[in-house]
Amino acid sequence: MTGPAWVIIPTYDEAECLAPLVAALRTALAGEEDFRILVVDDASPDGTGAIAEGLAREDPRVAVLHRARKAGLAQAYVAGFTRALAEGAGYVLEMDADFSHDPADVPRLLAHARAGADLVLGSRYVDGGGVRNWGLRRRVLSRGGCLYARAILRVPVRDLTGGFKCFSATALRAIDFASARSEGYAFQVELTDRVLRRGLRVVEVPIVFHERREGSSKMSGRIAVEAAWRVPLLRRYTF
Repeated sequence: MTGPAWVIIPTYDEAECLAPLVAALRTALAGEEDFRILVVDDASPDGTGAIAEGLAREDPRVAVLHRARKAGLAQAYVAGFTRALAEGAGYVLEMDADFSHDPADVPRLLAHARAGADLVLGSRYVDGGGVRNWGLRRRVLSRGGCLYARAILRVPVRDLTGGFKCFSATALRAIDFASARSEGYAFQVELTDRVLRRGLRVVEVPIVFHERREGSSKMSGRIAVEAAWRVPLLRRYTF
């Protein structure tokens, strides 16, 4: 697979985290000849979009995609994936803006994709993976959600709800990501399920997920409820 790696970062009120995150990604990817960082901002009222524009002026490898309103994580990724593929990406990564995902792990995910994986998952639930600074309720909700999705879909992947991933451009095109019907955790499950249903190769590599450094979590009861009823429907969907 040829073409640069694109890191897609959806943002909504991430003013405290964005500049340090972009700096950390530049350091992590210093060995890359070519890469892009695309910030997809949903009209953040705290000025995240303006910060992103400033970063883009300073570094041509940083780009910004502004959306008119807060329209959900799934559609932010769809917009980011579409832009990356249109501009020749060879690999497309998704990650959170709040340092929950360690930028230093990005080269590991990318290396596995270049070695032949169609989708590389940063997994909390394989040997060597884990979470930090979560309470019992959050741990039970996350692990239970993964086990539930695995049982319903009958797939071997251990971390179906994680949002730290690296797709090959070929895999993204094969799964028709723009037609995904889900949001939140369910969106992550749906994309991985589509890759598996295409018979493509999925690899899980261990990562440690950290609770966000600043601000408040975007996780909500609505997102969890949607995942609970949406996952069984995935078995009926065609794409």
